Amino acid sequence: MALLCGGKATRLGPLAGSKPKALLPVAGEPFIAHQLRFLRQQGIRRVVICSGYLSEQIEAFVGDGGRFDLDVRFSNDGPTLLGTGGAVKKALPFLDKVFFILYGDSYLDIDFAAVRDAFEASGKEGLLTVFRNEGKWDTSNIEFSAGIIRRYDKINRAPQMNFIDYGLGIVRESVFKRWSNNLPFDLADLYKQLVEEENLAGFEASNRFYEIGSEAGLAETDSWLRKQPTRI
Repeated sequence: MALLCGGKATRLGPLAGSKPKALLPVAGEPFIAHQLRFLRQQGIRRVVICSGYLSEQIEAFVGDGGRFDLDVRFSNDGPTLLGTGGAVKKALPFLDKVFFILYGDSYLDIDFAAVRDAFEASGKEGLLTVFRNEGKWDTSNIEFSAGIIRRYDKINRAPQMNFIDYGLGIVRESVFKRWSNNLPFDLADLYKQLVEEENLAGFEASNRFYEIGSEAGLAETDSWLRKQPTRI
């Protein structure tokens, strides 16, 4: 599992202060604690945290992951932020041949085993979870029908795009071979290319996503998590 925690909390402004998003207090503790406990509940055992901005704070809190019953390693971008795709590319030596990718500011109430089963049944090089958004939670960027992602574009939107990238993917490491080492790029570019090659499966999530990338999202996620039963 690659957990992306390298970005700056630019949309949160003063709310973030001198903390990375992963350590923002949510429902009484740093957000990443909620994520790691849920990942363990879903059967994940090893997590590679792709870090960058204020990485040392995340490392100090998470450590080796032992208190979450996880094996956690860190892959740091270094002096230049590599973007979501570049960060995963750099972390490949620590990852399995097939692995999940999860954004560090998202809490996704989804069955990871079902996602992996769908990926294996698809025969594709990657799978992206999607959610019927209809422009409600954020700007829709995916055209999805009959179980197929037909278009994925965060810039050139179209009326047929009623779905949104849910925030969880699963890929084979081979999809990163076409990208250069230590150069920034976005996962959106990788997913878009896989769609054009008809090599990206889709899995429709039934539960809405929660995120802490915006002030409204942070407040909503805090409220929702406080109502959930204690995770392991």
